Amino acid sequence: MIKLSYKKIDAFTGANSGGNPAACVYLAKGQCLSPEDMQKIAAEHKGFVSEVVFCTPLGNNAYRLRYYASECEVAFCGHGTIACIYQLLKDAGLLGVPEIFIQTNKGTLKVLNRINAADAVYISAPQPLFIAHTLRPSDIADALGVDARKISAEHPIEIVDAGLRTLLVPIHGLDDLLAMRPDEKRLKEYSISNAFDTVAVFSREVAGAGSKLRTRVFPPRFGYLEDPATGSGNSAIGYYMLRHGMWDGSPINIEQNGSREKHNIVKLRYEKGSVYFGGGAALRIDGTYFL
Repeated sequence: MIKLSYKKIDAFTGANSGGNPAACVYLAKGQCLSPEDMQKIAAEHKGFVSEVVFCTPLGNNAYRLRYYASECEVAFCGHGTIACIYQLLKDAGLLGVPEIFIQTNKGTLKVLNRINAADAVYISAPQPLFIAHTLRPSDIADALGVDARKISAEHPIEIVDAGLRTLLVPIHGLDDLLAMRPDEKRLKEYSISNAFDTVAVFSREVAGAGSKLRTRVFPPRFGYLEDPATGSGNSAIGYYMLRHGMWDGSPINIEQNGSREKHNIVKLRYEKGSVYFGGGAALRIDGTYFL
């Protein structure tokens, strides 16, 4: 029987919201798991957390992260990265280290440690890919289960990969966005047939003072309908806003989830050619997983 250091951590927590939970497995140096073992652990977490993060030390303040949803390995998971690294910096005595590096399936990413100053860590999002598409707004609306008139023509519909391939859909107003109730099976089929991972809908109308946008993110192909707070989806939106002159790169807050007042907050900033997403986290379960 293998003993694994295990924690359940909520990422992007705030005063009015519970954030987004992730399970984190911290492997010891030299310890390894097969892809089959990691998938087995993730499958056991279906309905409890959306992703499980497996963290392996590489030395010199560098770590390897892999992400598994209940149905498959995920190329990148923003909220899981925030959860895993925020707690790691505390547990490993690295609060005084200004930056570390993580290796992912999307390449090597930088982590900015701002826990002491701002109770947050920031992760550099992968460089974006803007992917051409011929998707029709009427078909997108049908997949989302909304009237096509709810989709705004003020901004373009685009597919941006900043960790996960994300379909970005502008919605007219906050009420329209909060009222969305997609059918998971229909949206999953549409996502798979059009080769993207998640759908991020957004509105420029927000509930909180000082927020830039409200977003909701739907990744049904990974085995669940909605992600309440996500790094990759909001990073795609960050690169999208930069491309279309909607953001000057200064630090902003993005509201996310389907609650008007109890929304999660994802922080974005732009430095040296990269969007960084950030936030804090809260440890909920600390124990041992027996494999």
